[in-house]
Amino acid sequence: MKASEATNYYFQKAAKELHMQTQLERILMLPKREVKVECVVELDNGEVASFRGFRVQHDASRGPMKGGLRFHPEVDFDEVNSLASLMTWKTAVVNIPYGGAKGGVSCDPNKLSHQELQRITRAFIDEIHDLIGPQLDIPAPDMGTNAQTMAWIVDQYSKYHGWTPAVVTGKPLELGGSEGREAATGQGVFYAIEALMNDEQKNLADLSFAIQGFGNVGSFVARFIHEAGGKVVAISDANGALLNQMGIDIHALMLHYQATGSLAEFAGAAPLERDMLLTIECDVLIPAALGGVLTGENCKDIRAHYIIEAANGPTTPEADEHFRKAGKILLPDIFVNAGGVVVSYFEWVQNIQQFRWRLDRVNTELKAAMLDAYRELRAITKQSDCDFRTAAFQLAITRVASATALRGLETDSFCMIKT
Repeated sequence: MKASEATNYYFQKAAKELHMQTQLERILMLPKREVKVECVVELDNGEVASFRGFRVQHDASRGPMKGGLRFHPEVDFDEVNSLASLMTWKTAVVNIPYGGAKGGVSCDPNKLSHQELQRITRAFIDEIHDLIGPQLDIPAPDMGTNAQTMAWIVDQYSKYHGWTPAVVTGKPLELGGSEGREAATGQGVFYAIEALMNDEQKNLADLSFAIQGFGNVGSFVARFIHEAGGKVVAISDANGALLNQMGIDIHALMLHYQATGSLAEFAGAAPLERDMLLTIECDVLIPAALGGVLTGENCKDIRAHYIIEAANGPTTPEADEHFRKAGKILLPDIFVNAGGVVVSYFEWVQNIQQFRWRLDRVNTELKAAMLDAYRELRAITKQSDCDFRTAAFQLAITRVASATALRGLETDSFCMIKT
């Protein structure tokens, strides 16, 4: 099943529970705009190369569209469409005034020099600068891009429109970035875990965690869990995994990773086959890397009772249905990893106000946003007798449908969720 098909499956499942009219369902599912451009640049060796760029703008009913920009050789319209749609629902779940978008350039950043990446970024903005902006569509870092990429975008966009730091988020602090943005997604994941376990009357210190991924999200989640007394028993990166049933010293592991660039040969844990991490004995499984890793083939082998989706789309519909029937508790990606876009919103607000927030304010506001969303989701699961993913989509769809209707689409066929 394609990524966009999985997203639409979850959407339609929730829309059915809301008794939504087919016409409105179609309006909310289809993207507002799909853009494909060719970025022609000169490489360092003098050759001219062309890279295909994409931007999908899904929905703008609740505010300007928001979504990351990824540089990866497998970027295509299907993936970008799925992620743009997820951004619409994600921003609605945490109730920030954005719609959803996503973009990317089909290239391999590992095979390109710093200057080549800069040229590609600027060429892409040359093609789409009139389609983005602080009140239109606000990109952010994603896979293969970072704060430096956002700095190039700000500079190139400003050549056309004047100094406009609010055109992107995830920027360096020197150019209007926000305190706490780098850790925001991982921090939000931790707040989601904390809220669930408090509700379940579980102590983090009594739980074992397995985390797939040690990138920006997974490393911060591991650190926050470790500092709260939780026991991270397994963790992985692109090249392998580690296991220590007594708990891994995450601070020591981070120092090792900074020194070597890999989890390999870390003395505080035993090597583990990467794919085996998903099925080890633990209380909480956190997929924080790739999409589509929990599937119909391996779902029966997952032993964790709690699954926290820190990655985008890590669970296929087949696996999701199995987990529901098996009584496992799954917190969905459109809630769990929303911390990044919440703090991106704070960065945008700071740029508009031209007033910088301190880190403690950023984290206080982020925690409040995540806890508010959790309480609404929990109320819907009880009211509608449904799982958290269906509750999240119901909450998001209701908010987007309400905004769409209030802006002029006449319909009486969607129901409001009372929480």
